[in-house]
Amino acid sequence: MVVSELATNAVETGCQMRMIVAVRRPSERVVRILVGDGSRVMPVMIQAGPDATSGRGLAMVHRLTRGRWGVTVLPFGKVVHADLSTSQ
Repeated sequence: MVVSELATNAVETGCQMRMIVAVRRPSERVVRILVGDGSRVMPVMIQAGPDATSGRGLAMVHRLTRGRWGVTVLPFGKVVHADLSTSQ
């Protein structure tokens, strides 16, 4: 779900030609998902209304990662990362 939401955001914010998706394991207890694109449009977490058909993606990522996500701005665009815990 996290990969899908971050990739969808990349497409919706103007990813034109290329998107990079990577999964890393920075430690035994963390899996890091990275989605890079050529857009400098920053992701924004909004409060979607009860009747909204979109706008919940980053809020879900925020909940699933317990707030451990962020953005790195690069000369060619940005990389959004999200850290998931492997422990229960």
